[in-house]
Amino acid sequence: MTKISFDGKTGRIRSSVRRDRPKAQKSVGDAVRKMKEGMKKPAGEDYRERALAMHGLVCARCGREFDHTSRHLLTVHHRDGNHHNNPPDGSNWENLCAYCHEDVHSRGVLGEYFEGTSGGRDNVVVYKDDSAGGEFGSLGAKIEEAMKGKKGK
Repeated sequence: MTKISFDGKTGRIRSSVRRDRPKAQKSVGDAVRKMKEGMKKPAGEDYRERALAMHGLVCARCGREFDHTSRHLLTVHHRDGNHHNNPPDGSNWENLCAYCHEDVHSRGVLGEYFEGTSGGRDNVVVYKDDSAGGEFGSLGAKIEEAMKGKKGK
């Protein structure tokens, strides 16, 4: 910090520089620890680790086994669809791999569509092949044809 003063006797301006003491440096580990403390989940929301410990690192659908290096591909599925329902006994959870979890949820959407109970959601085909000038690919064309047939019934 610079201090400027005026000397009345000599008519000169004096300046003196006082350096601030450096603040104590925190280690990277301390900074990371502090950030993680701020990110802790509220009570009852740490169900993933409890479910993995309780049910093991195995997909309940396909039986694929996971280890500590691939456990991020294992998800916790709530059977009743309510992610706030986390009973201590784990009865609402099942560990599913990312592929089986996606399959479970997409089957529900597809089932709602075929039953006609889609809840007012618009049914849109998302399988467009942009490389073919915005046309549907072979799978998209089949889905579009099935949707037209369903709407006609």
